[in-house]
Amino acid sequence: MTHTQPQRIPVVAGLLLAAGGGRRLGGRPKALLEHRGRPLVEHAARALREGGCGPVHVVLGAAAREVRARADLSGYAVTVNPAWEEGMGSSLRAGLGALGGTDADAALVLLVDQPGIGAEAVARVRSAYRSRATLAAGAYGGERGHPVLFGADRWADVVAAAVGDQGARSYLRARREAITLVECSDVARSYDIDTAGDLIHLE
Repeated sequence: MTHTQPQRIPVVAGLLLAAGGGRRLGGRPKALLEHRGRPLVEHAARALREGGCGPVHVVLGAAAREVRARADLSGYAVTVNPAWEEGMGSSLRAGLGALGGTDADAALVLLVDQPGIGAEAVARVRSAYRSRATLAAGAYGGERGHPVLFGADRWADVVAAAVGDQGARSYLRARREAITLVECSDVARSYDIDTAGDLIHLE
């Protein structure tokens, strides 16, 4: 009788980019903006965990020490990006670099300043994982948004393309045909908290 190997469940790590200094918010670090009485970084990290990602890595930058003091990040891996002022690209590189030595098959990337995207959207995009070459993203009315899932085979190229504030934008634009779009507009809203006017979204 032959024993077939049990299929290994793919490891989809959560990667939360939470390093921004909130330049257009008067220098208030986005991770510490309050939402329902707790810092945004806690809500976003929990959305990744409750959406089925694990381990969850959080990339901090601006006011990292204060964020660690005020936010409950126990149970999450924290990476501090010393070059956070260079823009989101450096945080994406730092986060994927931290995941490089793990057994993660994919990274699901969420931004700290999008509190309208919760666990349901995370779970939906996570379920689009098929292989280490998977490329998937949440979509809103057919337009690509977050979260974004990168299979591990794509990380090196994503890192090479992640410069300035672009993050993975140029990488994704060049591979539009390869992206599996996962409609999330019925369970999430894709606004950003970028300016003082956007703070109305926070409760």
